[in-house]
Amino acid sequence: MPEPIQLFVPSFHVEETLDEIRECLVRGWTGLGFKTIEFEEAWKAYTGLPYAHFVNSATAGLHLAVRLLKEQDEWQKGDEIISTALTFVSTNHAILYEGLRPVFADIDEHLCLSPDSIRERITPRTKAVIFVGMGGNTGRLSDVVEICAQEGLRLILDASHMAGTRLNGQHVGREADVAVFSFQAVKNLPTADSGMVCFRDEKLDAEVRKWTWLGISRDTYSRTTGEGAYKWMYGVEYEGFKYHGNSVMAAMALVGLKYLDQGNAFRRQVAHWYDQIFADDPGIETIPVAPGCESARHLYQVMVPDRDETILALNTQQIFPGVHYRDNSHYSMYAYARDTCPRSMAASDTLISLPLHLRLSYADVCRVGKALKSFVRREG
Repeated sequence: MPEPIQLFVPSFHVEETLDEIRECLVRGWTGLGFKTIEFEEAWKAYTGLPYAHFVNSATAGLHLAVRLLKEQDEWQKGDEIISTALTFVSTNHAILYEGLRPVFADIDEHLCLSPDSIRERITPRTKAVIFVGMGGNTGRLSDVVEICAQEGLRLILDASHMAGTRLNGQHVGREADVAVFSFQAVKNLPTADSGMVCFRDEKLDAEVRKWTWLGISRDTYSRTTGEGAYKWMYGVEYEGFKYHGNSVMAAMALVGLKYLDQGNAFRRQVAHWYDQIFADDPGIETIPVAPGCESARHLYQVMVPDRDETILALNTQQIFPGVHYRDNSHYSMYAYARDTCPRSMAASDTLISLPLHLRLSYADVCRVGKALKSFVRREG
């Protein structure tokens, strides 16, 4: 029986990471502050973004992105945000959390939002666009930025797959009103679970820090380390959430960030190997990277006929791919949008995410590619 090849297997610099975590334990500070502040500064230096706040998940970051823009711009219940149906449900749940309505635009050949489809969906109630960088791809993000500027719409970048992605040489995020990154367990910069919310507006960055700590005006770390006799005293300005990150996850991220570009370069090499293997097979449709995009390559996706049977056949050979994602209109809360995005639905029915991680060898990639080509040709 061959060794299994999994979709995701995160890699860690174990001893270096343990040393970073040990510093938290020795100091007696594992919560908000200390390492979270250090990682925020490191992330800003790495990305060039002006503001960054470390949260316990990208889902929390997306929720607060919608919440704070809604509060600032006084959006009303039932106002609309244009999004994609081909995404993890947290993208669109963040819209529902705030009583707003997701309106799905269709995708392009990059599996990202189509600018033409966005234009068709704009109504007087449209307030924002959420753009998902599928697999690390930027798609036609520059065109979407232009549409939002022309129409007076806010732009939220769901950059959950984009840690390390660059567009025209610059890290993504600065083109949006707010960008949200994920450091979840199997992402390119993996922790157990955490994320970063990066507002362009200094005021919103200050506000989000209160919202992630139950609306409290001073976090525990600053009260403990600051001066003054009344360190225990604080105000509560909002009915906020407990969404802040912690120092243990930040410690993991600080080490991972040192090696992110190196890891992403290897991911692009793996993707290149796959591209070469599938170049002569018309039954396997690969997803092109957009011009000017240096993708983080969180995913390598192909579209094949008989997707479900193909996955089962690969499983029998100890190869375990995934699916990213089911069109969200399959789920009851988004069923109103069924059949409104034919390209998204077609992709949802045919997409496979092939194994892509730092522990793969060239031989592993060839084994996956050979097995997939063999099954597709036999079925075709």
